[in-house]
Amino acid sequence: MTDEDEAAFDEFLAARSTALLRTAILVCGASQHDAEDLVQHALEKVYRHWPRIRHDNPGAYARRVVVNAAISAARRAKVIREISFARPPDTAATAADLDLREVMLGELRRLPARMRAVVVLRYWEDLSETETATLIGCSVGTVKSQAARGLGRIRERMTRLEGVSA
Repeated sequence: MTDEDEAAFDEFLAARSTALLRTAILVCGASQHDAEDLVQHALEKVYRHWPRIRHDNPGAYARRVVVNAAISAARRAKVIREISFARPPDTAATAADLDLREVMLGELRRLPARMRAVVVLRYWEDLSETETATLIGCSVGTVKSQAARGLGRIRERMTRLEGVSA
Protein backbone atom coordinates (compact mmCIF):
# COMPACT_ATOMS: atom_id res chain seq x y z
CA MET A 1 0.00 0.00 0.00
CA THR A 2 1.25 3.49 -0.81
CA ASP A 3 1.79 6.21 1.77
CA GLU A 4 -1.24 8.01 0.35
CA ASP A 5 -3.37 4.88 0.83
CA GLU A 6 -2.08 4.51 4.40
CA ALA A 7 -2.96 8.12 5.20
CA ALA A 8 -6.43 7.74 3.68
CA PHE A 9 -7.02 4.55 5.67
CA ASP A 10 -5.94 6.30 8.89
CA GLU A 11 -8.44 9.09 8.16
CA PHE A 12 -11.17 6.54 7.51
CA LEU A 13 -10.31 4.74 10.74
CA ALA A 14 -10.49 7.94 12.78
CA ALA A 15 -13.76 9.01 11.19
CA ARG A 16 -15.73 5.73 11.15
CA SER A 17 -14.42 3.39 13.85
CA THR A 18 -16.74 4.64 16.62
CA ALA A 19 -19.85 4.44 14.44
CA LEU A 20 -18.79 1.01 13.24
CA LEU A 21 -18.37 -0.20 16.83
CA ARG A 22 -21.79 1.16 17.76
CA THR A 23 -23.35 -0.68 14.85
CA ALA A 24 -21.50 -3.87 15.78
CA ILE A 25 -22.69 -3.70 19.40
CA LEU A 26 -26.30 -3.35 18.30
CA VAL A 27 -26.15 -5.89 15.49
CA CYS A 28 -24.29 -8.63 17.31
CA GLY A 29 -26.48 -8.35 20.40
CA ALA A 30 -23.73 -9.70 22.61
CA SER A 31 -20.94 -8.23 24.64
CA GLN A 32 -18.87 -5.24 23.68
CA HIS A 33 -15.90 -7.59 23.43
CA ASP A 34 -17.62 -9.59 20.67
CA ALA A 35 -18.55 -6.38 18.89
CA GLU A 36 -14.95 -5.18 19.07
CA ASP A 37 -13.86 -8.49 17.52
CA LEU A 38 -16.33 -7.96 14.67
CA VAL A 39 -15.03 -4.44 14.09
CA GLN A 40 -11.43 -5.66 14.15
CA HIS A 41 -12.31 -8.33 11.58
CA ALA A 42 -14.05 -5.73 9.39
CA LEU A 43 -11.14 -3.30 9.60
CA GLU A 44 -8.70 -6.04 8.67
CA LYS A 45 -10.74 -6.77 5.53
CA VAL A 46 -11.06 -3.08 4.72
CA TYR A 47 -7.30 -2.64 5.10
CA ARG A 48 -6.54 -5.63 2.87
CA HIS A 49 -8.81 -4.31 0.13
CA TRP A 50 -8.23 -0.59 0.73
CA PRO A 51 -6.64 0.31 -2.62
CA ARG A 52 -9.62 -1.28 -4.42
CA ILE A 53 -12.45 0.06 -2.22
CA ARG A 54 -10.95 3.38 -1.13
CA HIS A 55 -12.74 5.46 -3.75
CA ASP A 56 -16.05 3.62 -3.56
CA ASN A 57 -17.73 3.50 -0.17
CA PRO A 58 -15.43 1.90 2.41
CA GLY A 59 -17.87 2.70 5.25
CA ALA A 60 -20.61 0.66 3.63
CA TYR A 61 -18.15 -2.14 2.89
CA ALA A 62 -17.01 -2.24 6.53
CA ARG A 63 -20.60 -2.13 7.81
CA ARG A 64 -21.55 -4.99 5.51
CA VAL A 65 -18.62 -7.07 6.78
CA VAL A 66 -19.77 -6.45 10.37
CA VAL A 67 -23.39 -7.36 9.61
CA ASN A 68 -22.48 -10.50 7.66
CA ALA A 69 -20.03 -11.62 10.36
CA ALA A 70 -22.65 -11.06 13.09
CA ILE A 71 -25.24 -13.07 11.18
CA SER A 72 -22.74 -15.89 10.57
CA ALA A 73 -21.71 -15.92 14.23
CA ALA A 74 -25.35 -16.09 15.31
CA ARG A 75 -25.95 -19.03 12.99
CA ARG A 76 -22.92 -20.86 14.37
CA ALA A 77 -23.98 -20.12 17.95
CA LYS A 78 -27.49 -21.36 17.27
CA VAL A 79 -26.14 -24.67 15.99
CA ILE A 80 -23.74 -25.05 18.93
CA ARG A 81 -26.08 -23.81 21.67
CA GLU A 82 -27.45 -26.45 24.01
CA ILE A 83 -31.17 -26.60 24.48
CA SER A 84 -32.03 -25.73 28.01
CA PHE A 85 -35.18 -27.26 29.44
CA ALA A 86 -35.06 -25.51 32.77
CA ARG A 87 -35.96 -21.83 32.72
CA PRO A 88 -35.72 -19.49 35.67
CA PRO A 89 -39.11 -18.09 36.61
CA ASP A 90 -40.11 -14.81 35.04
CA THR A 91 -39.96 -12.03 37.57
CA ALA A 92 -42.11 -8.96 37.44
CA ALA A 93 -40.16 -5.76 37.02
CA THR A 94 -41.30 -2.57 38.65
CA ALA A 95 -41.29 0.77 36.86
CA ALA A 96 -38.35 1.86 39.02
CA ASP A 97 -36.34 -1.18 37.88
CA LEU A 98 -36.80 -0.54 34.19
CA ASP A 99 -34.11 1.44 32.55
CA LEU A 100 -35.59 1.99 29.11
CA ARG A 101 -32.26 1.79 27.30
CA GLU A 102 -31.35 -1.53 28.87
CA VAL A 103 -34.80 -2.93 28.24
CA MET A 104 -34.70 -1.89 24.59
CA LEU A 105 -31.21 -3.34 24.10
CA GLY A 106 -32.38 -6.53 25.76
CA GLU A 107 -35.36 -6.76 23.45
CA LEU A 108 -33.13 -6.09 20.48
CA ARG A 109 -30.86 -8.95 21.56
CA ARG A 110 -33.86 -11.31 21.64
CA LEU A 111 -34.47 -10.86 17.92
CA PRO A 112 -32.90 -13.31 15.47
CA ALA A 113 -29.62 -12.06 13.96
CA ARG A 114 -30.95 -11.10 10.52
CA MET A 115 -34.03 -9.39 11.95
CA ARG A 116 -31.88 -7.54 14.48
CA ALA A 117 -29.56 -6.41 11.67
CA VAL A 118 -32.51 -5.06 9.66
CA VAL A 119 -33.93 -3.16 12.64
CA VAL A 120 -30.54 -1.68 13.56
CA LEU A 121 -29.67 -0.66 10.02
CA ARG A 122 -33.13 0.79 9.28
CA TYR A 123 -33.85 2.60 12.52
CA TRP A 124 -30.50 3.17 14.22
CA GLU A 125 -28.28 3.72 11.20
CA ASP A 126 -31.23 5.37 9.36
CA LEU A 127 -30.58 3.50 6.11
CA SER A 128 -33.30 3.24 3.50
CA GLU A 129 -34.98 -0.06 2.76
CA THR A 130 -33.00 -0.32 -0.48
CA GLU A 131 -29.67 0.42 1.24
CA THR A 132 -30.44 -2.09 3.96
CA ALA A 133 -31.43 -4.74 1.41
CA THR A 134 -28.23 -4.16 -0.56
CA LEU A 135 -26.09 -4.28 2.57
CA ILE A 136 -27.60 -7.51 3.88
CA GLY A 137 -27.97 -9.09 0.46
CA CYS A 138 -31.73 -9.64 0.40
CA SER A 139 -34.80 -8.14 -1.26
CA VAL A 140 -36.50 -4.92 -0.23
CA GLY A 141 -39.59 -6.97 0.62
CA THR A 142 -37.54 -9.05 3.06
CA VAL A 143 -36.29 -5.85 4.71
CA LYS A 144 -39.86 -4.57 5.03
CA SER A 145 -41.19 -7.80 6.51
CA GLN A 146 -38.23 -8.32 8.86
CA ALA A 147 -38.45 -4.71 10.08
CA ALA A 148 -42.21 -4.97 10.67
CA ARG A 149 -41.90 -8.31 12.48
CA GLY A 150 -38.96 -7.11 14.55
CA LEU A 151 -40.71 -3.93 15.66
CA GLY A 152 -43.87 -5.93 16.31
CA ARG A 153 -42.03 -8.34 18.59
CA ILE A 154 -40.40 -5.48 20.49
CA ARG A 155 -43.74 -3.66 20.84
CA GLU A 156 -45.50 -6.82 22.00
CA ARG A 157 -42.89 -7.57 24.62
CA MET A 158 -42.74 -3.95 25.79
CA THR A 159 -46.54 -3.89 26.12
CA ARG A 160 -46.44 -7.06 28.23
CA LEU A 161 -43.71 -5.56 30.42
CA GLU A 162 -45.73 -2.38 30.78
CA GLY A 163 -48.77 -4.40 31.87
CA VAL A 164 -46.71 -6.29 34.46
CA SER A 165 -45.26 -3.12 35.98
CA ALA A 166 -48.59 -1.24 36.10
